[in-house]
Amino acid sequence: MRTPMILAGGALAAGLALPAVPAAAAAPTPSPGATPVTRAGTSFLTATGIAAGQPVRMSASTGDHLYWSFPASAGQRHEISATVSLPKARTGASTWTVEVFDGLRRRQSCTAGAQTPTVDASAGSVSLGCTLRQVRSWAEPWSADPLPGTYYVRLSVTELPEPDLGLPVDVDLLVSADGEGSRDDGELKAPLVPNTKAGAVLTGEPAAAPAEEEDAGFGDWLPDLGSRWIWSTVGGVLAAVAGVVGFALTRRPRRP
Repeated sequence: MRTPMILAGGALAAGLALPAVPAAAAAPTPSPGATPVTRAGTSFLTATGIAAGQPVRMSASTGDHLYWSFPASAGQRHEISATVSLPKARTGASTWTVEVFDGLRRRQSCTAGAQTPTVDASAGSVSLGCTLRQVRSWAEPWSADPLPGTYYVRLSVTELPEPDLGLPVDVDLLVSADGEGSRDDGELKAPLVPNTKAGAVLTGEPAAAPAEEEDAGFGDWLPDLGSRWIWSTVGGVLAAVAGVVGFALTRRPRRP
């Protein structure tokens, strides 16, 4: 049992290099001097705008859907990290989720991070994360690749006991951006920004102009040659003639 230990010690003494253990990725940090955001929207239209590196610190209620929006440029890779401090008076486990949508409201997939963690009733907080794919400068219309424009973050709870709805929670969220420039050949014509301008409301449909009545001619009262009434009449006359001719041919002559 001691032989492997002696060999390992000899290998270290001989200066053999052992494979290095990769270090854990550093957590994103807020930008120096960034002003914290203390509110959130309740829908895509009312999402609170934030910038990369700008922290979010706010209080909310369990069951709220919280929305934020941030701009993304080609070549950037964004990482969303969130921590929700949970109250102690809870009756059961809960499942939280963080989702990211692009300017066309298409849900973007995460390449890393705990996007939908579940914590038990004794946990004091829950940590969520989502690392997006690199934003491309262009993509095919049928693909769901991330493109430059406005992106939306939604934080919500998906499963929890009904008595825990409405309990107060504290939310810390941060969006970080890494990388500049794009390796793709091409350029997007316009960023994917939703159209928030409302259209004009029509009070009523415009009345159609009355059709002008044309003077009826002499032959306008006659039916068209292709009308079914013409063909029905002709068919009836031909049937009557055929009946008379057939009766005349089949009738026996009377004897005097």
